[in-house]
Amino acid sequence: MTIQRNPTRTVAIGTIQIGGGHPIAVQSMTATKTQNVAATAAQANALHAAGAGVVRVAVDSVKDAEALAELRQHTEANLAVDLQENFRLAELVAPHVNKIRYNPGHLYHHQKDRPWQDKVRFIIEQAQRHDCAVRIGVNCGSVDPAKKEKYDAEDSITPMLESALEHCRFVDSLDFDRYVVSLKDSDPDKVIEVNQRFAAERPDVPLHLGVTEAGMPPDGIIKTRVAFEQLIGKGIGDTVRVSLTVPNDRKPEEIAAGQQIIDDIAAGRVRSVVRLNRDELNIISCPSCSRVENEAFVELAADVKELTRYAQKHAITIAVMGCRVNGPGETDDADLGLWCGPKVVNLKRGEQTIGAFPYDEILPRLKAELDQIIATR
Repeated sequence: MTIQRNPTRTVAIGTIQIGGGHPIAVQSMTATKTQNVAATAAQANALHAAGAGVVRVAVDSVKDAEALAELRQHTEANLAVDLQENFRLAELVAPHVNKIRYNPGHLYHHQKDRPWQDKVRFIIEQAQRHDCAVRIGVNCGSVDPAKKEKYDAEDSITPMLESALEHCRFVDSLDFDRYVVSLKDSDPDKVIEVNQRFAAERPDVPLHLGVTEAGMPPDGIIKTRVAFEQLIGKGIGDTVRVSLTVPNDRKPEEIAAGQQIIDDIAAGRVRSVVRLNRDELNIISCPSCSRVENEAFVELAADVKELTRYAQKHAITIAVMGCRVNGPGETDDADLGLWCGPKVVNLKRGEQTIGAFPYDEILPRLKAELDQIIATR
């Protein structure tokens, strides 16, 4: 089966090229603490050996940036850095990486009086100076607030799309075209729709595909496959990540899963008969990464899945998030949300916070809330 790929431009990321008909690259992200250089280098090298075209590393502080400089000396992997709120760190990390990822929705937390355009200009200047590519990464749980306010709460896709297109236009105006875009959601159907709409508007821009917070295997792989088959099968997508909740030593499973999906699509072994049952329990959980504040998060996600098996036939969504960066916002749309701190787990019902509970007390509290929801439906 020959896939007619979208005619995107080519973007170089270190030793690989994506878009322009080049092979679809599979990515992953380290889950070790960035300042633990030995452990992070070992994991980056394991991912690289498994076939990762790009390995992403989280940098949230100056100390993380300093560790990144040392990490660069111990791995041949193409490194991408994940900037969150602190856009200023781009200056420190750009000399040591091949790609910088920024999230438009996170540009409002630091220097709030400064226009977002100035912040993006600063990031792009660093990328130009240090030979880096850029990813404009738009996520469902952290959308530009100005865009979100324009639309009905039920429409989460249009604000994401408008944000991505606006940032593309601005970056274009800076005479910089070495960028890719990602538009991610935990719902595969929304991932399909938003990427199809973007590709129709900007067929020249390479797309990074992923279902964010896909969860644990095999469910997380199935959700991702649903989206990838519909997009890659139509020529949309130039690099991918399968975001799985797995222990640190199993991170290369993301690479294997992504490559298997791509190979199956290319060989015509699509499984389009696989569909998500919207009338059943849906557990979403973020991929393990270096921002996880307590390693018990991965075990907790597995425990939640086991505990809630009795509710499988109820259309309820439970979100389990590993840190304070994505946890508060990306649990808002779930019926029940847990986001994990160092010592407590914050329990939410929709956007309402119920309380913070020790790890050894959270499961009974979750079950009580779940039983209440079931009883009222």
